[in-house]
Amino acid sequence: QVQLVESGGGSVQSGGSLKLSCTASGQSYGRRHVAWFREAPGKDREGIASLDTNTGTTVYADSVKGRFTISRDNAKNTLTREIVYLQMDSVKPDDTAMYYCASSPWRGGLSLSAYNWWGRGTQVTVSS
Repeated sequence: QVQLVESGGGSVQSGGSLKLSCTASGQSYGRRHVAWFREAPGKDREGIASLDTNTGTTVYADSVKGRFTISRDNAKNTLTREIVYLQMDSVKPDDTAMYYCASSPWRGGLSLSAYNWWGRGTQVTVSS
């Protein structure tokens, strides 16, 4: 079992920055792959960034490539907890959504079906 808690959401102006945190706790095997998804009103949930915590491999959706960065806080990680960030730069009104983190022991990437555990989300609102 893995528990995921997102934080850091809020309101930001277009062109600004925001940093989201995902605190993942529980069995370490379940935290091999961590990803960020988002869901805007009236739209499907989409994967935007993923991280293989063993290899450091990252994958980004085209919509955020070059603007968002997923990373792991190695200094704060322990056997039972780790923190994964989503640094959001040059944000746009289209980035307004509920942001979720998810984890998986086996598969990574940006597909919803790959992930077993989900957080409850944190809201990001970008004003023009």
